[in-house]
Amino acid sequence: MFSHRQMEPMAKFRILLVDDDTTLLRFLGEFLMNEGFDVATAPNGSEAMRSAYRFQPDLVVMDVMMPGIDGWEVTSRLRELSEVPIIMVSGKTAEEDKLRGFKLGVDDYVTKPFSFAELSARITSVLHRTRSRSPSSRRVVNIGDMQVDLDRREATRQGVPVPFTPTEFRLLEVMTRQAGQAVAEPALMQAVWGGETGVETVAVRRYIYLLRQKVEPDPANPVHIITVRGYGYRLEF
Repeated sequence: MFSHRQMEPMAKFRILLVDDDTTLLRFLGEFLMNEGFDVATAPNGSEAMRSAYRFQPDLVVMDVMMPGIDGWEVTSRLRELSEVPIIMVSGKTAEEDKLRGFKLGVDDYVTKPFSFAELSARITSVLHRTRSRSPSSRRVVNIGDMQVDLDRREATRQGVPVPFTPTEFRLLEVMTRQAGQAVAEPALMQAVWGGETGVETVAVRRYIYLLRQKVEPDPANPVHIITVRGYGYRLEF
């Protein structure tokens, strides 16, 4: 559910650093900002999930060993909803640990200790590798007469741009990933708002209403965003 853009100057790219070592976070964050990246940090797994939804990173650097929700679990949760590149960093050097990371879908595995310059180079390499896809490999779907490019985070109808707010687009992307399946309201809340406190099911219903105004030919009689009574919603192409 995170943005995927074509390769741009590095100042355009957002990096989320996740590690319970706050001193490392501070110095590494400063180093990467000096390298031209936009950086956000999270000291634990719970905050990492919230930051991922708010910050919409282009790449995540994830420590493995953290109290509470560890890096394995955060990676697994992110992979359920996004293809955002992930570089895992860990003091665990055993081959089985590296294999576990790659099986979860990480893009690189860096063992501690590492130099900041090495990590920056690996970040650049992963971004180049994941951004150099051909246009035909982009995720583009048609919802009725609307074309939605999930990688460029753009929607058009007969060539005319259809504007979406970031929250609207995140909700649309989550539903697109599970098209044809009923998605429960609590699952949509978790996926779009990341478990933020104060968010209620009424927020999901409000944004469903707003999406229908832009997606449906007749919002009062939806044919694409279907209400599953007593449960949630289902997207039909």
